[in-house]
Amino acid sequence: MYENFRLLRGIIEADIKADCTVGAKLAVIHKGETVFTETVGMADKEKGIPMKEDTMFRLFSMTKPVTACAAMILLERGKFELNNPVKWFLPTFEAPTVLDEQGERPADRDITIGDLLSMTSGIPYPDGHLSGQAMGALWGMQSDNYLNGGKLYNTKEFALEMGKKPLTFTPGKQWMYGASADVMGAVIEVVSGMTLGEFFRKEIFEPLGMNDTGFYIPKEKYSRLAQAYEYKDGKDVPFTHFHLCLTDYSEQPAFESGGAGLVSTIEDYSKFVKMLMNKGEYNGVRILGRKTVELMTRNFLSDEQKSSLNWDSTVGHGYGCFMRVLEDGTKAGLNQSEGSYGWDGWMGCYFSIDPKEELAVLYFIQQAGAGCTGTVRRLQNVIWGAV
Repeated sequence: MYENFRLLRGIIEADIKADCTVGAKLAVIHKGETVFTETVGMADKEKGIPMKEDTMFRLFSMTKPVTACAAMILLERGKFELNNPVKWFLPTFEAPTVLDEQGERPADRDITIGDLLSMTSGIPYPDGHLSGQAMGALWGMQSDNYLNGGKLYNTKEFALEMGKKPLTFTPGKQWMYGASADVMGAVIEVVSGMTLGEFFRKEIFEPLGMNDTGFYIPKEKYSRLAQAYEYKDGKDVPFTHFHLCLTDYSEQPAFESGGAGLVSTIEDYSKFVKMLMNKGEYNGVRILGRKTVELMTRNFLSDEQKSSLNWDSTVGHGYGCFMRVLEDGTKAGLNQSEGSYGWDGWMGCYFSIDPKEELAVLYFIQQAGAGCTGTVRRLQNVIWGAV
């Protein structure tokens, strides 16, 4: 059944030869079992360290589905509802305003938990919009303080500061990728009475046996972290900057980013994927209820909101709970089933789950700005074509 998987290594090696990455790990899960893995290239080419089974990766936005899972745990315990306003948990989100070329004015309504999970909140990342520039000043200050030994906001404090910044649009108007997951992380802290890292560890990582996943790497494991790279001046070179207020992962961060802060291995994240594939349960441990997973993996967006869901990697998809949801494979260029879902990260880590075929893929690289690449789509079409 899996004979065409022999083609996968060649696709990855072509990427390495083209300086699109220096190394990669791939895992394929079918009917609850990891049926194929591939390890190609280097984890650190300057030091001559090959990619290994236990190599650790910066997940960046593949943190977001874990944050969504944490939110769903609290939702099914009756701690909040999707239509609850964020201001109930973080008071600085009272009376939000919108800032654009017409000036600053009150938003038409409050931000809700559902707006956060569907990225329709209007809360921007630092970007070129006027609101994004205002938000960028906050993120820049946090980064500067980290580099210069200044005061650092923790997760809740950082979200409260974001609540003082203007939105890009009235909540619910459209989809826009932004800092919603970081705010969701702070809500989780307020509701649970734990830090985000503590909640993740107690409710998700320890039950699933994800012992190599967290917001920082203990000293004895740090040598396993893959080097990050960026394509610069015609070649791949080490990426040494900090992005989205993230640190070097060598110690517990003040700001545990629910949007981008986790590090993990492909084996660890596969356990999280298998839990979702098995409708909330893994190895006899239940993390979420079956119906909660159905909610978590459903499109949340209206047709109007989807009009701005126009990235190359989201064509043919809806979106909900910090993940894309496939609606039209012909537009997406994928031979997966409708309802397939997953997400990726800025460094190129990626996963996708097809519930109908009980099939999933994870592909991990460490390439700045990679996100969801054409390579991932080619790998998926080979994998789905083989089963």
